[in-house]
Amino acid sequence: MAMTAPPTLKPATGRFRDGVHEFPVHVYFEDTDLSGMIYHANYLRYMERARSDMLRLAGIDQRGGHDDGEGVYAVSDLTISYKRPARLDDDLIVVSKVMEIRAASCRIHQTVMCDEQILTQGEVTAVYLSPTGRPKRQPKAWIEIFTRLQIGEDISL
Repeated sequence: MAMTAPPTLKPATGRFRDGVHEFPVHVYFEDTDLSGMIYHANYLRYMERARSDMLRLAGIDQRGGHDDGEGVYAVSDLTISYKRPARLDDDLIVVSKVMEIRAASCRIHQTVMCDEQILTQGEVTAVYLSPTGRPKRQPKAWIEIFTRLQIGEDISL
C-alpha cells in the first residue's frame, strides 16, 4: 500500500459573511504581559493580520502591486479604543468592514471580540502609495472589490 503525503496545512485566512471579514486569533503566552492579559499593541498586530488576510482573500494582491512597482498600502490614520482585556488562551475574532472608499484610500472599521463581547474597536485609513511614497489612485479592480465588500457582497475566489 503506497503512502500519500498529507495535504499541506495553511494558516487561517478567515471568511466573508455579508461582506464582513471574520478572522480567528488565539491569545498565546507571548501575547500577554505579566498580568496574563494581552499587551495592548498586540491588538494592532491582530488587526493588521486580519486586514491583510481580508485583502488577500478578496483577491487584492498587495505583494504583486509592490513587486510590479505599482504601489503599496500604508496606514495614514488610526484610531483605537480599548473596552475589555483579552486573556491567555482566549479565542478572538477580528471583524473587519470596509466603510469608505476614495480614489487613493480606504477606511476599514475593525472590532476584536471574544464570544459576544467587544474588546477593542478601531478604524484604519490605508492610503495607496506610489513607489516614491506619494498617494496615487488605487487600481480600478481593487476599488471594485472594496465597493462590493462595502455593499455587503461576499467575495469568493
